[in-house]
Amino acid sequence: MKKNTLKYSFPFIFLFFLIACSTKRDTFLARNSHALSTKYNILYNGGIALDKGLATIKGNDQDNFWKMLPIEKMQIDENISEKEKTKNPDFELAETKATKAIQKHSMNIGGREKNSQIDEAYLMLGKARYYDQRFIPALEAFNYILYKYPNSSNIYTAKIWREKTNMRLGNDAIVIKNIKLLLKKTDLGKQTFSDANALLAEAFLNLEQKDSAVTKLKIAEKFSRINEDKARYRFILGQMYQEAGKKDSAAYFYDGVIDMNRKADRRYMMQAYAKKAQMFDYENGDQNMFIETYNKLVDDRENRPYYDILFFEMGVFFDKFKEQENALEFYNKSLARKSKDSYLIASTYRNIGNMYFKNTDYTMAAKYYDSTLVKLDPKSREFAFIQKNRKNLDNVIKYEGIAKRNDSIIKVKSLPEIERKTYFENYIAELKKKDESKRILEEKEKERLANIEQNTNSNSTPEAQNPQSTGNNSPVGMPGGFNPPAGNDVASVFYFYNPSTVAYGKLQFKKMWGNRALAGNWRLSPSKSNANPALKDQMNSKQDSINALKDSIVIEKYTTEFYEKQLPATQVAMDSIGKERNFAYYQLGLIYKEKFKEYDLASSKFEQLLLNSPEEKWILPSMYNLYKIYQITNPARAERIKFDITANYPNSRYAQILNNTNPENGTNLSPEKEYEKWYKLFQDEQFEVVLDNIDNLINQYSGDEIVSKFELLKANTLGKVEGLAAYKKSMEEVADNYPNSEEGKSAREILEKQIPTLEKLDFTTVDGKSWKILYLVGKNDTKTAKKIEEALKVFLLIENFERLTTSFDKYNKTESFFAIHGIKSEAYARDVARVLKDDEKYKISHPFIIISSDNYKVVQMKKNLQTYLAPKTL
Repeated sequence: MKKNTLKYSFPFIFLFFLIACSTKRDTFLARNSHALSTKYNILYNGGIALDKGLATIKGNDQDNFWKMLPIEKMQIDENISEKEKTKNPDFELAETKATKAIQKHSMNIGGREKNSQIDEAYLMLGKARYYDQRFIPALEAFNYILYKYPNSSNIYTAKIWREKTNMRLGNDAIVIKNIKLLLKKTDLGKQTFSDANALLAEAFLNLEQKDSAVTKLKIAEKFSRINEDKARYRFILGQMYQEAGKKDSAAYFYDGVIDMNRKADRRYMMQAYAKKAQMFDYENGDQNMFIETYNKLVDDRENRPYYDILFFEMGVFFDKFKEQENALEFYNKSLARKSKDSYLIASTYRNIGNMYFKNTDYTMAAKYYDSTLVKLDPKSREFAFIQKNRKNLDNVIKYEGIAKRNDSIIKVKSLPEIERKTYFENYIAELKKKDESKRILEEKEKERLANIEQNTNSNSTPEAQNPQSTGNNSPVGMPGGFNPPAGNDVASVFYFYNPSTVAYGKLQFKKMWGNRALAGNWRLSPSKSNANPALKDQMNSKQDSINALKDSIVIEKYTTEFYEKQLPATQVAMDSIGKERNFAYYQLGLIYKEKFKEYDLASSKFEQLLLNSPEEKWILPSMYNLYKIYQITNPARAERIKFDITANYPNSRYAQILNNTNPENGTNLSPEKEYEKWYKLFQDEQFEVVLDNIDNLINQYSGDEIVSKFELLKANTLGKVEGLAAYKKSMEEVADNYPNSEEGKSAREILEKQIPTLEKLDFTTVDGKSWKILYLVGKNDTKTAKKIEEALKVFLLIENFERLTTSFDKYNKTESFFAIHGIKSEAYARDVARVLKDDEKYKISHPFIIISSDNYKVVQMKKNLQTYLAPKTL
């Protein structure tokens, strides 16, 4: 009976607990059971997922210590669109758990939440959304806590997180206002107080209020109880003071990071050392102390993951003191560490490239600059700067090669014949030594490779073998079971069938025994082995013939005649080489001065050019450029050059500029103003005027950078007047004569892309929808031109039902077109032309031409009107 009572009472007891734990009943049992279930079940698992996702963010976000670190580590990649973003599964799980806790365990009774863990659930929900970069939903979660749970123990934390989200949404002013109100609370915990000040500092930084940011970040660093945050704040403070030029304050905070040692991530410590190295005083600093400090860091095994940084800074140190061998050694050591820091690798390549550039090894410099560009962000300014310099370096390599080659030719050609022969003989002797060294190295390399191959093959066989499995079952006649390879079989390890081993054996045999005849008693010397005197004499005679043949063969490059015949034979050729050399020197001087700001290199090129007795057109421009360079590097020398120009060339444009004789007034315009004047005439279709004066302008500004602009203007004008063929020829001249100027590059692009397309254009017989009537009149036939012009005006006033238009178009130097536009068919064009010819009001007796708009473009472009008219009779 008792058992039956318990049996039937159990469902009632379960129902009682179920009702007691209902989310609709405000009872002690219900509140605590739901709170416990929320905290230790759902939120516990959600918290694990949230921490895991946060650890992933910290692991993936690589701080860029070359820039100002953000106060909060998590950064947003603004280049990724919302559609491209992938959800983090850990944050998604945390959000799911928080949502489940709210949906199943929320006890909102009488407008108040009775479950003390629901605010924790909303806080987790907001954090999960925040770290998943869904800031508006995150803001909703944090606001819900503030509105619904004003007495929550997480209220201050929720306020900080709400303002962090506002900052991510760009509302920095609101952040500052709300956090300042929060900081007035007196019951804030130290860590909460630190977090609030750190957030306020970041908002000030976003608004470029750096002084306020420094003040708040110092407070955050002082009150923080998290060592990782403390190290980060100190490092950022060091960066801010370094950026402001306050090296002592920066060093103080970097030392604070270093003093933390193992209390925080070691990379902060290593980067702090690197930053201090960047601030080293290379004039008054203790060099021995610097080297000793870095040697200690390198000796510490804990710092091995950061050798890339340490070696780079040592390379920079020696580079600054121009100890290039040591610098190059440490730069290469840094590269060998295969750093994950792309900018560190790019900086190393860039610095090595700069070293080679200063040593005038431009080919190597170009290679290192190419490697630099691979590692740099293509959107950065530094990328654009190095890319521009790299392109300029192509011109440097080109002109340095021309200058070096032509200097060498001129120098050798100017030597007396005996000295020139001695020069070539010395060169040939050095060449033979190099070739012999190369041959020996090649033989050693072959021997080494053969030796490696032999060792590899010998090691490929097992060290120990079962005697029962080898030798006993060998085929007859082949000991050990070895067979020569056949068909596609893999080569046997037996040395007779291994080419590398055989080659190695031959080398060793020759090294030990020398050349031995394939005959009996080969171990004996030839004199002993050849018992037959007749045979011995025959062998000796054969060997003497071979030796005589070898001696008779002379390699051409080992003769002085080979080099003599390569020298220019005429004075005209020598003059051409000299002119090419001088042009290269002038271009190098301009590139070094304008593109690289390497004033010492530029001045040396201009000075050398003046010593080479250049053509007159290079003298004044070179002197003027030297004057501008020495104004920066040597003012006294600049004054001497100024005096030389004004005294020896008083009427030159450069003398007028140096004497400030109103170059902008009268006819003495500056080069830029002069060009603008003539370009305006070109735009106004004053082509004849431009062509009549352009050659004088080119001669006047010879050697000046503006010349390439005048040359391009001339090419465009010739194209308008003389047609496509003249345009192409002129563009080729601009591209060839000014290859490193913007105009030369533009001309080259036109030649490669536009002109081939234009050359393919030809007359079409397709009935077009746009036609023209043309009247070709001569330049001096003003009477006919005036009559046609007046007749067309009357026609357009009286009978212009189709809204036709007219224009006066240049054709060439001597002829122009009166053109009627807007005609939609050839038949209508002929009708209009007949009316203009026969009607008494117009009476235009001058011959007319009917042409489609497409064919008219070809005529104007190629100046081939006669070709168009040839098959027709009008």
